Amino acid sequence: IEVGLVEMSQRERAAFMDKTGREPGLAASANDIAHVVAVLSGKGGVGKSSVAALVAVALRRRKMRVGVLDADITGPSIPTMFGLHEQPSMSPLGVLPVETETGIKVMSINLLLQSEDQAVIWRGPLISSVIKQFWKDVAWGKLDYLVVDLPPGTSDASLTVMQSIPLSGVVLVTSPQDLAGMVVRKAAQMAQKMGAPIIGLVENMSYVTCPDCGKEIQVFGPSQAMQTAVRLGVPLLGRLPLDSELACRCDAGEIEGYETSLLDPIVEPLVSHVPDFLLGAEQEQAFQHERR
Repeated sequence: IEVGLVEMSQRERAAFMDKTGREPGLAASANDIAHVVAVLSGKGGVGKSSVAALVAVALRRRKMRVGVLDADITGPSIPTMFGLHEQPSMSPLGVLPVETETGIKVMSINLLLQSEDQAVIWRGPLISSVIKQFWKDVAWGKLDYLVVDLPPGTSDASLTVMQSIPLSGVVLVTSPQDLAGMVVRKAAQMAQKMGAPIIGLVENMSYVTCPDCGKEIQVFGPSQAMQTAVRLGVPLLGRLPLDSELACRCDAGEIEGYETSLLDPIVEPLVSHVPDFLLGAEQEQAFQHERR
């Protein structure tokens, strides 16, 4: 008897993990989410959450139905950037995400705490359980894109997302320092091992534009973006500058009012190529099914 061994794709693994867990609630059965895009960095401090929020804003400006799942349970910042402070309400289907001024649906642990300054001091299994609940028990409804803001690193929380949620693709975020590039390569290796397609790399805080002469000043040294992208074998989606206006708008909860054309080349692959990633995953599953 010949026994063929094949490795599960990321989407097959997520479906398997979903079946082996508890029964999904009404929300999971009613949700209709076309694409799930995770934003991942190797280390903290590179602006991953702000990139995730900006991606959601840019997609919403293209008339997409967008949600943001804040999976950074111990360091949530998404609600503050969008100026959200009210607690989610309940519906017969499950927890209703809070909506921003432009209609982006957001779920974060910070929306459930008595105070946004309250620390979440939990071990990995509890954090993983909450992330699964944000996926299964939140009534997201019909979305074109759900952007998942992952915590930095390659530990439990990121692993839970890649094992339990059918990702359409991953956007990697780094900064110019070679140290950040080294760590993001670890995150990329994790995504590849888990079978999650990498859409591309974004270098954040690449430079500061001088307000007087317009010259680009490389505060953190020369850009390593292209070298990192080449080593990973992924597209360089774009380079974002250090911008005091963005920082002020994030602090004020006004990120939806931030304007920049630099997001267009970053978001365009999400709109044009993510369906291709999905099609490729479906073709792979069909091929593996035929082999069996």
